[in-house]
Amino acid sequence: MPLVPGVSEALRGASGVGGASEWQIGGVGGADQAAPAGKSFGSVLGDQLQSLDKLQNDAASASQSLADGTATDPTSVVMAVERARLSMQMAAQLRTKGVEAINDIFHTTV
Repeated sequence: MPLVPGVSEALRGASGVGGASEWQIGGVGGADQAAPAGKSFGSVLGDQLQSLDKLQNDAASASQSLADGTATDPTSVVMAVERARLSMQMAAQLRTKGVEAINDIFHTTV
C-alpha cells in the first residue's frame, strides 16, 4: 500500500480536445477508509514507510535507466520520479504535523 494510496492514480493523462493531453489530479483513494482491523498504528506506519522506500528505489532505478539510455519510455520515468517526490513531500508534511501536534500537547497547561 503506497504512502498516499491515490498517488498512483493522482496524475492521469487524459485525451483532450484535438488529441492534446491534459493532466487531471485525482482524489486520494482510500482516504475515508479506516486502517485494517488488528493492525497497530506502528505497523501501518512501518508499512507506509516501506512503501515510500520502494517508490524512492523505483524512481532511482528508472532515473538510472534513463541516464544509461536503456529506458524505453521517458514519460514513465518522469512519472515515477514525480510519484516519489510527491510521496516524500506528503511524508514530510505528515511528520511536521505530527511533531507540531506533540509539541502542542506538551505545551498544554492543565
